[in-house]
Amino acid sequence: MKRAVLSFALLCATAGAAEPCSLDWVCVDDRRSDDGRVLVARNLKPWPLTLSARVSGSNLKTDPSHEVTVMVPGGGEVDLLSIAVAQGGRPWRYRYHFDWTVGRLDARHDDGYVYRLPYADDAAWPILQGVNSHFSHVDLEAWAVDFDMPVGAAVHAAREGIVVRVVEDHDQACWEEGCGRYANFVVVLHDDGTTGEYYHLKHEGAAVDEGDRVRRGQLIGWSGHTGKSTMPHLHFAVYRAESWGRTQSLPVRFATRAGVVGEPRRGDVYRQP
Repeated sequence: MKRAVLSFALLCATAGAAEPCSLDWVCVDDRRSDDGRVLVARNLKPWPLTLSARVSGSNLKTDPSHEVTVMVPGGGEVDLLSIAVAQGGRPWRYRYHFDWTVGRLDARHDDGYVYRLPYADDAAWPILQGVNSHFSHVDLEAWAVDFDMPVGAAVHAAREGIVVRVVEDHDQACWEEGCGRYANFVVVLHDDGTTGEYYHLKHEGAAVDEGDRVRRGQLIGWSGHTGKSTMPHLHFAVYRAESWGRTQSLPVRFATRAGVVGEPRRGDVYRQP
């Protein structure tokens, strides 16, 4: 079952527009410069994010390009691109939009890390949808795993890190386009810049807050049936940030009582070591 894309796009028009901000995470400021304008991304949070921006219009030139993707460090700001008149004496117009996601564009996953199964020590939930499943675990989601967990089952951190996003105020699920916006989730930023993401949690189903540092195995929430989903389950995957708010799932290995498992398959049941 597909997770909601963890990004928000904004569209802003023409020179002199107000500073657009996406939630309380990032603003793109349209500032004056000697030659025209410069777009500056400003990260409002203490954790890194990856942002893409594009400029379009008429009678303008941009530097270095009309489209860029950059990593903006926590609490920092980055010049995205400059905008200037291409031919003086003629009218010019421009607009820009941007999209973003949590995490580092240059993240290098620690492939030596062996993850914990994301549930309690005494639990053993079947795999509802494994890696490379044709139903919805393809392309960017190819390495995601869905665990057949009922509403209210305990969700535990598969890896230590910092909680950077928590959403828990939704109480519905559906399968139509746009249903992903109703998902409850917890996102944990790992030390290597990747994110562990736990989706479809129950209403008010988070046991952690943004900014908490969680240890491996710590209770972080309760599974549910929210967002783009056909039945209760936990969607878990590790992601690397990509351009335009996209995230690429990554292959990971889980420690189980039967040994280390790299590709969980539908119907398999695994217990903690």
